[in-house]
Formats: sequence, C-alpha cells, structure tokens
Amino acid sequence: MWAYLARRAAGLVAVLFGMSLVTFAISHVIPADPAAAAAGLNAGQEQIEQIRREMGLDRPLVEQYLRYVTGILLRGDFGQSIMNQRPVLQDILTFLPASVELALVSLILCVPLGILLGTFTAVRAGRASDALTRLLAILGISMPVFLVALLLQLFLYKYLRWFPPGGRIAFAVGPPESITGLYLVDSALTGNWAAFWSALHHLGLPAITLAIANLAVITRMTRSAVLEILAQDYVRTARAKGLREPVVLVRHALKNALVPVVTVLGLQLASLIAYVFLVEVIFSWPGIGSYAVRAILGLDFQAIMGITLLFSTIYVVVNFLVDLTYLWLDPRISY
Repeated sequence: MWAYLARRAAGLVAVLFGMSLVTFAISHVIPADPAAAAAGLNAGQEQIEQIRREMGLDRPLVEQYLRYVTGILLRGDFGQSIMNQRPVLQDILTFLPASVELALVSLILCVPLGILLGTFTAVRAGRASDALTRLLAILGISMPVFLVALLLQLFLYKYLRWFPPGGRIAFAVGPPESITGLYLVDSALTGNWAAFWSALHHLGLPAITLAIANLAVITRMTRSAVLEILAQDYVRTARAKGLREPVVLVRHALKNALVPVVTVLGLQLASLIAYVFLVEVIFSWPGIGSYAVRAILGLDFQAIMGITLLFSTIYVVVNFLVDLTYLWLDPRISY
C-alpha cells in the first residue's frame, strides 16, 4: 500500500512538472508580449523594455523556467498578475472558494440524482419510464453547456422569475463575514440567514446548469452497471433466498455497480473544470473560471500558468482519491 502511495505521489510530481513545462513553453510560443500588455497601450518602447527587465523576460528561457519552478517550490510564488499587480496565489485564494462552492452544490445535485435515476431505469428496463429517462439523458449529453445555461436563463429567470440571472449574492444583502470563502458555510456559521438564502438563490441557475451537464452521463453509466450486476448469479440467489428487492438492490447490486460509476465521476471532473469557464462567464459568477478568462484575454501569462497548475493538481488528486475509493467498494482490489 505504501509503495503504491509513493508511486502515485511521484506520478503527481511528474504530471505537475510536465504541465508547468508545457504551459511555460506555450506561453512563450504565443505571438504576444506580456511586457507590452503590462505597460499598457500608451507605453513607449523604453518603458516596455524596462518592464521586461523587471519581469525577467530578457533572460534565457531556461533561466526563466528554473526561476519560476524554484519560486513555486520554495516560496509558493506563482508570480505577479499583470491585470492587478497582485500575487497570482493571492488571486487564486480569492476566487477559488466561489468555484468550489459552485462545483460542490452541482455535485450534490447530480450525483445522488444520477445514481437514483440510473438504478430506477435499470430496474424498470424496457418500460416507458426507462425510455423517457434515456431520451432525457441523451438530450443532456448532446446539448452544449452554454445552450443549457442560456435556456435556463430564458425560462427560469425571464419568464418564471424563479432565480436571479447571475451574480453570487444580492447587492442589498451583501456577502457574509469571510471565514472559509464559501458563502453558504460562512453565513450559516455566523447566523446570517438572509445572506444564506440569497447565496443559495443565486447558486440555483449555475449549479443546475453544471448538474445537467454531468447528470446525463452518471445516469447512463449507473443504468448500464446496475443492469449488468442484476444479471449476475449472486443477485438471483439473493432473490431466491427471499430477500426484499430494496435489500437486493442496495446491498448486492448497487454497491458493486458503483465501481465503474466512481470511475466516470473522476473522469467527469475534467468536464466540470471545462464547464466552469463557460458557466461562470454566462452567470457573472466571480470564480476562478471568470478570473481565468480575464487572464487569457489580458495575456496574463503568470495567472494562466498558475491556474493551469491548480486545475492539474485538482484533477490528479481527485483521480487518486477515486482509486482509493475502489478499496472500499470492492475488497478484492488490493494495492
């Protein structure tokens, strides 16, 4: 087990090193000048060259990369943002909680519902409800996320007025006292229930959009896995022994069917990260996705590289946790 953990830790370091190298190389291949972007439109050549020297862009590429990696490893320094002249790490810590809260709420919506719908349709395979659920799942997979977001804005905001069009909290309420950066948690901890309900109300549309994007995949995967398990001999034996159907489903079928479902959940994280960019921009959500889009448009290479390393770390760590979950779901698996 410890040897496996050591190998995975080494793999994590290798992936992050590779991502830092690729991102650094791409940032220097793009035909754009970050020094000119930092200097502004009205800056002269002399001022641009001075900023280039201050940013260390006049030095050899190998030296620039080694300084960047050394700063991350020794000081946690991801460089300084061109947009606001603040440390990139400070910006990430400022914008990340909003994205984490949005992702967690969307997962709370889609994971239990997807497993429930998948199990329900597997039990009722071949019936009208199964066909309808599969049709909705296919529509959910085939529809682009931005289209889902715009349709939800059109119907749930413009016509029905159930949710606000965007933002994280109402201006009249204001954010709660910051403890974790998660508005729902902070407002609950401080007893600010007006902020809690306002934050939850504003979370509705973007969280539902992200949930729909992943719900269809989880439902289809759960249905296929449960159908395969229900055809196994030990399930028929459990039924022949007189066990009730809910016990057979939960204890014998669903737990064994969750192994491929958990694998899909880990893979869906990549989609969730990609969807965050679109959803946060459409709903004016002040998270790391909106920050990344502004960094890309502003040619803020330090911020772009910092965000890339952050998402790479999250993806690798989540997949590592998925592998460990297999041990609980299937005792036959051993590392």
